[in-house]
Amino acid sequence: MLSIGDLSRKTGVKVPTIRYYEQMKLVTAPERSEGNQRRYSIVELERLTFIKHARDLGLKIDAIRELLDLSAHPEQPCADANRIAEDHLAATRDRIAQLQRLEAELVRITEGCHGDSIKDCYVIQSLSDHALCQDGH
Repeated sequence: MLSIGDLSRKTGVKVPTIRYYEQMKLVTAPERSEGNQRRYSIVELERLTFIKHARDLGLKIDAIRELLDLSAHPEQPCADANRIAEDHLAATRDRIAQLQRLEAELVRITEGCHGDSIKDCYVIQSLSDHALCQDGH
């Protein structure tokens, strides 16, 4: 059995986050010791490791909850799990495209700044007038 601190160290998940996941019912409420300390089993360690990895990949809590529910039924087809991953991949690709547009615009703005003072600063001018932007970011 692991204390909450041990669980935190093994998974890299902060103690308040573990408590939050318990409140969200992503992690089951642990057994308590005679001293009322939380005691986690290997099952909770594995579940929290799953959650941490999913969060590191950017999955939202609702998607993680759904994946956890699916994982409780290993005999079921994996089409729903794949759909969740594909949806997240599509959203990630959209976000990357948006970030690339933002990067290009920031490069253009910073490279266009040749003023010696704020009154001539292209960065300030661009931020003040959206019409100076090339892209509708």
